[in-house]
Amino acid sequence: MAERASELLRGAAAAVAPNAGAIERVGDRGRLWDDLYHRLLAAKWRWLLITVFAVYLGMNAVFATLYLLGGDCLENARPGSVTDAFFFSVQTMATIGYGKMVPRTPYANVVVSVEALFGLVSTAMATGLMFAKFARPSARVMFSTKALMVARDGVDSLVFRMANARGNQIVEASLHVTLLRAETTVEGERVRRFHDLALARASNPVFVLSWTAVHPITRASPLHDATPERLIEWDAAVIVSMVGMDETSGQAVHARHSYAAKDIVWGERFVDIIEQMPDGRRRIHFERFNATEPVPGAAQSDGASATASAATEPSSGA
Repeated sequence: MAERASELLRGAAAAVAPNAGAIERVGDRGRLWDDLYHRLLAAKWRWLLITVFAVYLGMNAVFATLYLLGGDCLENARPGSVTDAFFFSVQTMATIGYGKMVPRTPYANVVVSVEALFGLVSTAMATGLMFAKFARPSARVMFSTKALMVARDGVDSLVFRMANARGNQIVEASLHVTLLRAETTVEGERVRRFHDLALARASNPVFVLSWTAVHPITRASPLHDATPERLIEWDAAVIVSMVGMDETSGQAVHARHSYAAKDIVWGERFVDIIEQMPDGRRRIHFERFNATEPVPGAAQSDGASATASAATEPSSGA
């Protein structure tokens, strides 16, 4: 049971990440030091820890070299010993001061003073960066891998599914869905424009389990004349943004996802993932989160994969 739960959590974490492709910047003259704090804050934990460790070793190596250049300037240290100079630097930068090796010349005292100041500043910066990254609020929201074009209450609709993978409550959650597509202006210029997609329900007072978002395709909808071929021609993308308040931390959290034209499937519907238990509890099946089934009599897009299920589609909402 524990192994199955871990597998589901790994699957949920994979579904949380947005599927937007990476952007290659050409001609950007930004340097490594530009906005360094934001770069480190946005970096993955392993790269941040590797960077901190590399800077720590590098600066101690620099100060060890300075001590070696001063000749026999460290008392109780072996003359010319790289090891003694390096570990004396470690003790000085961390203000440990075991009392065995001490500076014996004015030159060594000057280097020690500079290193002590550098150690104080770098420790404060690293501590602040680590805390800011650790305390940064985040929402573990799962998005279905596919968005569906299917009839909902007799109206053709764009449908996708979300779930709160963390298990707590996101209060006053609001959803904003936008269609991004390529268009040609009157002057013949090729541009990409945003079009808001109105939802049947754009807010949720308590987002706990699942949320099926529905955009009715009326005559006023930008998707009114959409077909699989036209979506590809438009280079279309449906961009989803959710904002809410995390009940546990009391901080605003957000999540985003995008669906490319190839991710939009015709003629299928989601299978149910919520089961009502005999004792009144509800069970959510994450292993069926992306599962779909064909709609009888509905035309399906090429390459659409269907997963059979006898369950019914859940209602929109938590």
